[in-house]
Amino acid sequence: MKSDANTGVNVDGADVWHERLGWTFGLIASDPAERAAALVRLAEAERNTQDAWNRYNRAWRRRYPLGRQAARRNYLEALRYSLPGGLWDRPTGPDISTWPGLPYALCFLEWEARYPHEWTRHAKSWGTKESLIRDVAAAHLDETVRRKLVELIETVVQRPYRCKDREYVRVARAVDSRDLRSRLERAACADNPWAQRHARYVLWLLDRPEVPNTRHVWQTWLAAHPEAPTDVARERSDGQ
Repeated sequence: MKSDANTGVNVDGADVWHERLGWTFGLIASDPAERAAALVRLAEAERNTQDAWNRYNRAWRRRYPLGRQAARRNYLEALRYSLPGGLWDRPTGPDISTWPGLPYALCFLEWEARYPHEWTRHAKSWGTKESLIRDVAAAHLDETVRRKLVELIETVVQRPYRCKDREYVRVARAVDSRDLRSRLERAACADNPWAQRHARYVLWLLDRPEVPNTRHVWQTWLAAHPEAPTDVARERSDGQ
């Protein structure tokens, strides 16, 4: 492990990341047994993190500076082996494309998109979701990552709106392509009313890069498309 001279953030190599969080890819596995095993691993990591946090609190009550420092280091170390804590210590700046933690950030977002109930129960963090989406949208990504994000957007527009989903418009604009538009057009013609409205709205915004993706813009678009189902309109409006 080394420290980035510009940010002071610890920068681990891909092998260290895999040792710490390689198991998290099981959270997005199609095999329920593999997913269940990953959830057990996550629960264990969360217990370790909570234990370290409790020791840190006890060290504070004892007013022993050296003990506090050691307890704090132990807590921060425990965080790095779990989600979402393992994704918090990342370089600041306009581009995370070379950050070794990027595959795990994408895994965290895909987990929320594909298995939202499990994500909400075990690792809910709307702030982490929002910041990761914004970081990814601002990055200069290679084609492999861009394809992954196109698939992620396709998944998101086909489900009921969830908190911070609006941020995915940033990603759609960043990875705009014939492939993305083709997937959105198919979703816009689907029987699923969520997919219809969300996909059409994203396509409308892609054609208007100067238009901000605000709640007011969404409501204005809905008013111009009165065929939108009432429950879709209400849920998307209430979401953040």
